[in-house]
Amino acid sequence: MNEKTIRKSRGIATIFLIVIIMMTYLSAVITNFNLAEGLATIPKALGWIGANLIITPETWERLPSILDKLFETIFMSIAATTLAAVVSIFLGLMGSKTTKVNGVLSVISRGVASFSRNIPVVAWSLILLISFGQNSVTGFLALFVGTLGFLTRAFIESIDEASQSAVEALRATGATYFHIVNKAVIPQTLPQMLSWILFMIETNIRSATLVGILTGTGIGFTFDLYYKTLNYNAVALVTLTIIIAVIIIEMISNRIRKVIL
Repeated sequence: MNEKTIRKSRGIATIFLIVIIMMTYLSAVITNFNLAEGLATIPKALGWIGANLIITPETWERLPSILDKLFETIFMSIAATTLAAVVSIFLGLMGSKTTKVNGVLSVISRGVASFSRNIPVVAWSLILLISFGQNSVTGFLALFVGTLGFLTRAFIESIDEASQSAVEALRATGATYFHIVNKAVIPQTLPQMLSWILFMIETNIRSATLVGILTGTGIGFTFDLYYKTLNYNAVALVTLTIIIAVIIIEMISNRIRKVIL
């Protein structure tokens, strides 16, 4: 790389940095955010946490009911992710340039992925809450729709990045569409697909807590109930169980990724 190219790259990076700083400053001015005041409140906030979020011996008696709701949240997240993955595989095959059947289905698949992916899970929860009410179905559907868009997009990209040599070889021999998908596409992309599915399970377990607050289900509802009744000791225990569950699931997921990738 010559000196002129290096200077050009540095100039572009400098301009980009200046733009980011200006955008940050304007955002702070528009939202009336004061960094100094924000930093000054940290010690007070930490003091409140230390004084109130304490797990007492009496609070541990609530652990069985908390774990029951936590497992409900985990299983709902896994179920929503698994079902979304099955549908996403079909949409991914239809949307990929490598395996698309026709242009219409490809546009529809990519449109579904873009539409559902660009609306946050929280927004889906509020939209579905109006139709289905405050129940576990609403939470399940919110996670399902959000996951569907993300996985469809990820599967399309994984299939597009797969090697074309095996696909072209099978096409040259007159293999059927399903044979090409089964023998050439799926074997190449399956490890990546499984990795994306595991990632979404982790993400959905975190998201399900917030979704549960809105839909009145799972560990999110339990957290909201204790918080609104000012039972901060129970809130601390709920928070602790969520953190431990997420860490354990992330460790298991990372272990599985190392095996399949």
